[in-house]
Amino acid sequence: MADNPGPLDGVRVTELAGIGPGPFCGMLLADLGADVVQVERPGGASPALPPHVQVANRGKRSVVVDLKDPRGADVILRLAERSDVFLEGYRPGVAERLGVGPADCQARNPRLVYGRMTGWGQEGPLAPAAGHDIGYLAVTGALHAIGDADGPPQIPVNYLGDYGGGAMFLALGVVSALLAARATGRGQVVDAAIVDGASVLQAATYGYLASGMWQDRRGANLLDGGTPYYSVYATADGRHMAVGALEPRFYARLIELLFAPEGVPADLPGQHDMARWGELRATFAARFATRTQAEWAKVFEGSDACVAPVLPMKEAAEHPHLAARGTYVEVDGVTQPAPAPRFGPGSSAPRALRAGRVAATGEHTREVLTELGVPDIEELLSAGIARQA
Repeated sequence: MADNPGPLDGVRVTELAGIGPGPFCGMLLADLGADVVQVERPGGASPALPPHVQVANRGKRSVVVDLKDPRGADVILRLAERSDVFLEGYRPGVAERLGVGPADCQARNPRLVYGRMTGWGQEGPLAPAAGHDIGYLAVTGALHAIGDADGPPQIPVNYLGDYGGGAMFLALGVVSALLAARATGRGQVVDAAIVDGASVLQAATYGYLASGMWQDRRGANLLDGGTPYYSVYATADGRHMAVGALEPRFYARLIELLFAPEGVPADLPGQHDMARWGELRATFAARFATRTQAEWAKVFEGSDACVAPVLPMKEAAEHPHLAARGTYVEVDGVTQPAPAPRFGPGSSAPRALRAGRVAATGEHTREVLTELGVPDIEELLSAGIARQA
């Protein structure tokens, strides 16, 4: 058992290395205590990035094996035989051609949960096509909803598609199938597609759309910057404050602090006077522009006005609340988010899991092959079919 076990302690995962949501899902499982063995192909790791900054690989053991060689594919099947979960993010059909598809792996291990991560899914007209986060979001309607009313859609990095709609749903599917496998003795194939997950993230919004409470255009709704009291404003130093004062009591506190010490202007439009929202937004903008972000942060600190400074990534770890919770940690000189969520005997005593270090590519090849009972390990290494860091 690990020194600081998580709820997935004892779960064995084989992850075929890739990019984006697949490795991120593996990281989530490793963060929660699973023994994740990541299999990289020879020459497959990014030479531009040293291993210790590839945070999505933290907490995993690293093996280098050539899947295109039959002896390398046999190593993967041996891993599948003793694993609870198998993760791959290839285009549909690739794993099958390599001899490590679901049927191949589950023939060795009927209890295996086989997780597949793609953008378009395993079937459908676009299933074999290449793609990236931005395209997946584009066809689901999610990208259309983000941005100012008078501007183009804005790109939410790759948080919403790759990680929110992809990796998180793959992790949920894998853990759900793992529970079922333990109850029934039968594994399942989890088909996690970013287009599916990103669509599910919009479930409530589709309900609002059907009810007439949501307009199918940007910057015209309650939660997309369409209201002046749920928006972002520039400060005197060119930085920004985020305002999310939806409820009346929070809004009252917002305008009280925003206009102190002079007091709230007598002619200030009402919160829900839509005809004067343009005027209200302009008034808020002018007021926020009179002070720096640090000054406004001090004004609103600890209040129920629902106002917060918009921090760049390098400053987030220094925010007093996040620092107090240990939301960010440093591993091998790299600042990164700590594992989440937290676990403990009660909500009053949450226990944070530790972020593991990132292994060198192939650091555990000999170790894992020995555990599997692979014969002629040194021959595989000398032939380049496997590689030890």
